[in-house]
Amino acid sequence: MEILENFSLKNYNTFGIDAKAKQFVAVHSVVELQEVLRQNQGTKKFILGGGSNMLLTQDVDALVLHIDLKGKKIVKETEEFVWVEGNAGENWHEFVLFAIENNFGGIENMSLIPGNVGTTPVQNIGAYGTEIKNTFAYCDAVEIATGNIKRFTNEECKFGYRESIFKNEVKDQFIITSVVFKLTKINHKINISYGDIAAELTKNNVKIPTLKDVSNAIITIRKSKLPDPKELGNSGSFFKNPVISKSDFEKIHLLHPEMPSYSVSETEVKVPAGWLIEKAGFKGKRFGDAGVHKNQALVLVNYGNASGSEILAVAQDIQKKVKETFGISIEAEVNVI
Repeated sequence: MEILENFSLKNYNTFGIDAKAKQFVAVHSVVELQEVLRQNQGTKKFILGGGSNMLLTQDVDALVLHIDLKGKKIVKETEEFVWVEGNAGENWHEFVLFAIENNFGGIENMSLIPGNVGTTPVQNIGAYGTEIKNTFAYCDAVEIATGNIKRFTNEECKFGYRESIFKNEVKDQFIITSVVFKLTKINHKINISYGDIAAELTKNNVKIPTLKDVSNAIITIRKSKLPDPKELGNSGSFFKNPVISKSDFEKIHLLHPEMPSYSVSETEVKVPAGWLIEKAGFKGKRFGDAGVHKNQALVLVNYGNASGSEILAVAQDIQKKVKETFGISIEAEVNVI
């Protein structure tokens, strides 16, 4: 384990921002992680996974710990269910494909989401009607202050919409090292009700979809809308879909009758942030090397040499315009550093 000085993070964040880390070290096991923490107790630390959910607007004046723990295995199974563990550094999409190849169901709707397994519980990632909390069994995490390992159950994680205990009460206190998911072996609950999945399956003449059929449909849809970070710097969806009261929605809907919505509860609805941003006039707009993707207004992009501050400025302009136009506040899903 070598601690590197003044290390470029350009290849460690999907926006491709060339920010520098004061110090950088990659850890490949829990033991290595505990040792680094023990040797650097008084040092400010920054935890880095796949770098897919952050926007670096400045250099990181800290010891950056790159969590690169690999491995996946079955930890328990019954006739109906299997508990599969993925270590924190495993690529999420590859983990999903591993589950599908073994006919394990429950996470196929989250195919092609960027990032690593270890960061999935932090903001309860989700797509196409499915969230991590639906299959999450537990995760193990190392406490930064002590090096001790603690297990967090589904209930203890306090999952909400793009929320968890790791973004709130215990933020910056733990490093997730592995996550276990409870997946189905039989009687899979195929979910094709959200978005364009059913239409894509129909186009491919699929009448009784398998897990792989659903995954392939979602991969096709996502590729048509979302740029590959290796080709165009981005962090996927930059904003959360706002949840507002039904009474507020009804007032706004009178002024904008074409506004789509999804029921969240008896009193709340979710409005697509991408639709709000597009109607506010930002879809496909470019501001220097920062901009909004031409196919999906939720995605902010780096066309080459944009700084994190330039991308943040675009995000703030979007938030301001959406608020002025619709009276709705939209929050960043991406962590701004």
